[in-house]
Amino acid sequence: MNTRDPWRAVAAVLATAALLAGAGAAPALAQPAEPPTTTPFSTPDTGDCAQRTSPPAPVDLSEVPAPGERAPGPLPVPNPPIGGSRMAECGVVLPDSAKPVPADISATAWLVADLDTGEVLAAKDPHGRYRPASTIKVLLATVALRALKLDTVVTGTAADADVEGTRVGIGPGGRYSNRQLLQALVMASGNDAAHALSAQLGGDPVTVAKMNELARELRALDTRAATPSGLDGPGMSTSAYDLAVLFREAMSEPRFAEFIRTEQIDFPGFPPDPRIPGDTDHPGFVIGNDNHLLYNYEGALGGKTGFTDDARQTFVAGAARDGRRLVVTLLKADVRPLRPWEQAARLLDYGFAVRAGTGVGLLPAEAAEAPAPGAPTLAAPPVGTGTDRSGPSSDARERARLFFVAAGVFVVLALLVAARGVNRRRR
Repeated sequence: MNTRDPWRAVAAVLATAALLAGAGAAPALAQPAEPPTTTPFSTPDTGDCAQRTSPPAPVDLSEVPAPGERAPGPLPVPNPPIGGSRMAECGVVLPDSAKPVPADISATAWLVADLDTGEVLAAKDPHGRYRPASTIKVLLATVALRALKLDTVVTGTAADADVEGTRVGIGPGGRYSNRQLLQALVMASGNDAAHALSAQLGGDPVTVAKMNELARELRALDTRAATPSGLDGPGMSTSAYDLAVLFREAMSEPRFAEFIRTEQIDFPGFPPDPRIPGDTDHPGFVIGNDNHLLYNYEGALGGKTGFTDDARQTFVAGAARDGRRLVVTLLKADVRPLRPWEQAARLLDYGFAVRAGTGVGLLPAEAAEAPAPGAPTLAAPPVGTGTDRSGPSSDARERARLFFVAAGVFVVLALLVAARGVNRRRR
């Protein structure tokens, strides 16, 4: 817990009290153990477009603004949708005559796309807005790789060690290179590593601003980071489509691609913590990659896991087969009937079976094509049940067509009358 923020401390205490009373949820973790359950599984229905503008309501106090601050409103909804008209659909989006998707997918939203061509092969609620949890570290890693030198060594702080959620094990006084911090960030989802990187980028508010600026440049307009690490905060948002965009951009960085496929590394220890009486030296240790797809799926390129109480299970990963590289994203998933990495494996198998060139949308070609902030026409499209909502209704289009036809006739008549008058004067 970050003890420098009393409001977060109060929120954490209240959340813990709610948990003890049976009304709360567990602390934020990167990948929690599978809980026992007897509730029958059913694939979430997204046909009502409930998450068109905002993620689901939070289940805890993590998104309560600090005193004197206000929660940001929903992000505008691009119209037409980024990626093509079918990306506006809220249900399952498949190519014509495609086979049914695997049945055991508990992710509320997901997407499979080609990493190289950007072709979206299949999706479910692609632009629905959900929380990213630690998958937002993909965005932080991209920002950090472009701004920091990998061989720079920094000293761990108490603030790093005390950060909320999953920690790799940074200790006060420890010496860590940015390479090690980035490895700990993407391999073991270290929130302490995220804090140490963020401090070098100017602190959390500055880092979050840089992350959101890059998201806008990439046309990931459903995405708004609220924290560098993925811990829930006011306004946090992404989509299955955006997460694929962010991962694709990160994979253009060779070091990121190297780090996410690394299985384990040696991580430095740290000296005795002066805050702990009688503490002794903490030796170095080995950290492993927490992405099980990496070990269990042929052709896996690596990826990123995530979990918070509000976000639930989140996941993004890539794989290569027969000369194709695909990305798969999962948002608001559960650990049943399959673990997230197993759901991702099934969706990857499905994506590799989809013939190239028959997809349902496209990821943005490159960041250079991004419009300036505020340039796109942004509006909340009408809510439907999985049909194309990318533009005006057919009635509105028909009225517009009739208006322009009538206007054209009027202009032609006016020109004829004017020409006749000129001829008379010439005579």
